[in-house]
Amino acid sequence: MKRVLLTFMVIVAGLALAAPDTSAQSGSRNGRADKRQDMMETWKKDMADFRARSEADRQLNDLADSLAGVQAAAAVMNQDFVLEAQSVQFRNGTTVFVNSTTNFISVKGNTAVVQISPSNFASGPNGVGGVTVQGTISGLQIRHDKNGNMNMSFNVTGIGINAQIEIYTYLGTNQASATVYPNFNSNTVWVQGNIVPYENSTVFQGSTL
Repeated sequence: MKRVLLTFMVIVAGLALAAPDTSAQSGSRNGRADKRQDMMETWKKDMADFRARSEADRQLNDLADSLAGVQAAAAVMNQDFVLEAQSVQFRNGTTVFVNSTTNFISVKGNTAVVQISPSNFASGPNGVGGVTVQGTISGLQIRHDKNGNMNMSFNVTGIGINAQIEIYTYLGTNQASATVYPNFNSNTVWVQGNIVPYENSTVFQGSTL
């Protein structure tokens, strides 16, 4: 009998040692849950900070665009600006992304300069990869459409150029597009870029024809 009782006590003790510590497991689960909650709160805070910074950046960009648009409109009205080209499209449909420093249309009072220099490898007649022509402006007109966008059109006559130019600017931004219509041939050129006040422009003018 004593042997049976002793054996029973040993089995009970073994089961007690083998039994899981439910309080320890519960504490571990709670710790993991707390960690996940902390991670979630940190993520939410980081996202809120990111959205706040993004909104601030967007507002600054909008303000910069608005100021650039005001400056561009004033420069066009004063006939004192440069359209610094970012791309040029030719009659055959080919579009070339260009260096705005050497591709531009400028207006200074009654003088206009058109410089198209799409090549980075050949010097061209102007020494900077293309052609530069300069002439006198006549017949200048400025119109506004119902959306507040502005269209400037004028004729340019000079050595190497006899053309009509139309420049279209967009309200609230300094972005613009222009079309150069030569009067004696069909080599029309389309230009897209940004309007910059003449004194703020960094373009480099090559040798004129």
